[in-house]
Amino acid sequence: MRQTFEEMLSDMIRPEVENLGYVFWGLTSPSTGKKRVVRIYIDAPDGVNIDQCAEVSRQVGLMLEVEDVIPGAFNLEVSSPGLERPFFNPDQLTGYEGRKVDILLHEPMDDRRKYKGELTEVEGETVTVKIDDETVDFDWTAIKKITLVHEF
Repeated sequence: MRQTFEEMLSDMIRPEVENLGYVFWGLTSPSTGKKRVVRIYIDAPDGVNIDQCAEVSRQVGLMLEVEDVIPGAFNLEVSSPGLERPFFNPDQLTGYEGRKVDILLHEPMDDRRKYKGELTEVEGETVTVKIDDETVDFDWTAIKKITLVHEF
């Protein structure tokens, strides 16, 4: 199976972030407009601050310039996943059972692409969410985006 551009970038950037002592949470790189944006999410047991994000940005920025893997100009952004964190693989959902999530699917299921509910279980590639009083299983590959819903 061919690796996506984002997967290739993640494989390059993950060791850089981990060598600095942070958790590589994930990355997005939508190619819209003239400049590509590479958005890296990092985390640490006690969260991360702006100085830590800047440190990762400097290191990764240098590495990306040297490797020259991104055609043309690009913007590099580094941040924490935040309260409404996006999830990049099913393993990251562990520990968030009982919390609300927003799910956006690649293709509609039962005529809808957006779902919101309580995460009840993650087993392998299957994400189980309680929506109203119904339990729905989603295959990880069908999920385009899944984020935590922060409730105040």
